[in-house]
Amino acid sequence: MTTTVPDSVALAARPSVERLRVKIFADGANLAGMVDLARNPSIAGFTTNPTLMRAVGVTDYRAFAHEVLAAIPDRPISFEVFSDELDEMERQAREIASWGEHVYVKIPVSNTRGETTGPLIHTLSHAGVKVNVTALMTVDQVRDVAGNLAGGAPSYISVFAGRVADTGRDPVPAMAEALEVLRSHPECELIWASPRELLNVFQADAIGCHIITVTHDVLKKLFLVGKDLDEYSLDTVKMFRADAVAAGFTL
Repeated sequence: MTTTVPDSVALAARPSVERLRVKIFADGANLAGMVDLARNPSIAGFTTNPTLMRAVGVTDYRAFAHEVLAAIPDRPISFEVFSDELDEMERQAREIASWGEHVYVKIPVSNTRGETTGPLIHTLSHAGVKVNVTALMTVDQVRDVAGNLAGGAPSYISVFAGRVADTGRDPVPAMAEALEVLRSHPECELIWASPRELLNVFQADAIGCHIITVTHDVLKKLFLVGKDLDEYSLDTVKMFRADAVAAGFTL
């Protein structure tokens, strides 16, 4: 009996970076790594945050940002405010926005007390500041944020799909629903944030997500896309054998 494989399944078995429609943004704070990735035409933009900066030893926020913008002047880059007070968030956001035409200002969906930043992002967006509203995890949050951004400057809405998946929930249906919400908001693009594996890039692409942010570690796996699985199996066997020999194991 011959089994016919649907075209969609056949294509899924042979993934290709060239066929991707989703824009890949590199997520990190290592300047040398960012500059290196900027040479890759598959990288459409960059994002960073205070946690990533602290992890690589950044101590001067402003100086680091200006170095990044000098090295990568032609693609969108998101920098995040770090105040917990809404008025200070606004001051920081306006300064960050002044650093360049391709700068997006990351504003968390709330402060640490759970107070919404909705009025703030409305004010900033309608004043021409391009914002990247971050740390969302529900469709209701997307709906509320999009309402505040409606009619404003170009903006991003970052839903942390990877963290949603960490809770045992499939993020794909929620991300697809979020895209439906944004159909009436052409000024907003949806970001699939915090992916855990390269497969997430293809999941985001399949539902028509606009952007996915990918860490440098995951981006290193791009060379594996479409690799022959029999060849990959043999490479894995060779790795186990080589490591056993190098360790000097005996029984």
